[in-house]
Amino acid sequence: MNIVLPGKASTFAARQREQADKQRQALGVEARSWYRITNTADNEAEVMIYDEVGGWFGSTADDLIAELRDITAPRMRVRINSPGGSVFEGIAIANALRAHPATVTVQVDAIAASIASVIAMSGDRIEMAPNSMMMIHDASGLCMGNAADMEEMGELLDLISDNIADAYAARAGGTREQWRDRMRAETWYLPEDAVENGLADEALQAPKAGSPAAPDEDDEPDMARAFDLAAYGYHGPRTDTPVAETGLTEAVRTLIGEEVAARLAAAVAPAAPAEAAAETTPPEPEPSAPDTEPVSPEPEDEWAAMVADIIPADDDTWAALVTHLIDQPDTSSSAATA
Repeated sequence: MNIVLPGKASTFAARQREQADKQRQALGVEARSWYRITNTADNEAEVMIYDEVGGWFGSTADDLIAELRDITAPRMRVRINSPGGSVFEGIAIANALRAHPATVTVQVDAIAASIASVIAMSGDRIEMAPNSMMMIHDASGLCMGNAADMEEMGELLDLISDNIADAYAARAGGTREQWRDRMRAETWYLPEDAVENGLADEALQAPKAGSPAAPDEDDEPDMARAFDLAAYGYHGPRTDTPVAETGLTEAVRTLIGEEVAARLAAAVAPAAPAEAAAETTPPEPEPSAPDTEPVSPEPEDEWAAMVADIIPADDDTWAALVTHLIDQPDTSSSAATA
């Protein structure tokens, strides 16, 4: 299918690169390294695209494509975690991956949005990691000029979006207009949704505990282990001195010391049965001699000694003390007739 671009479209990509270079120079920043290529075991190379593709701060596709030519491994795994970026830089990368002789497996690690999702379509096999997402939408851009420039930019954006829709249709089936409808709605796909709609081949599953793919417990970092109180000097309850015998936990004994703990244990230890019975049985009062005044009990403390002389021994003595304070009825005749 031949695509006829508007008149200024031939310089659109060049202007994007030029504007990005000027913007970086004005801000005093260098182009970021948004990809990495490494050789892994089993004759497989790994390409990681973990940033914006091209754009204002990312580097262009030239460096990546140049390094792709140096890959001689029979298999290549392209791992993507990118929000998208420059359309034409992404298309250049996708076509370079399609043209590479290695078998390309694309793995979406977190997100493949916008043009990054088009790069994902270049894989011979597409896998979605657990909880990853893919997003597709219409192309967007900036334009400054008169009405004719704006109309031309609108035509160009529609043409770019049709071109991207064809990439999805070629991979997943369907028509250009069907995919344009989904792009206009800015559609997000979970792993299972991407597989169901033909944008991916497999939704990878997280390894279950105990499976061969699951990490061994000995390989887990210390921070993932259960909290270890041994770092604070605690090694579990002592078995030589049960708590029931002393009434104190090991933590309290350690805090107050063995000497203080022994004193507390002796103070609260229950008395022997015979001694306890003797302590709890009140002594019988000795019979007082007849015709003698009751003896006040011996004061038990200083306060009792101070107030013993103002507390009556019995009710009769108290009544005698207050008799003169109580008004007595007047039995005289004058009082009766008053």
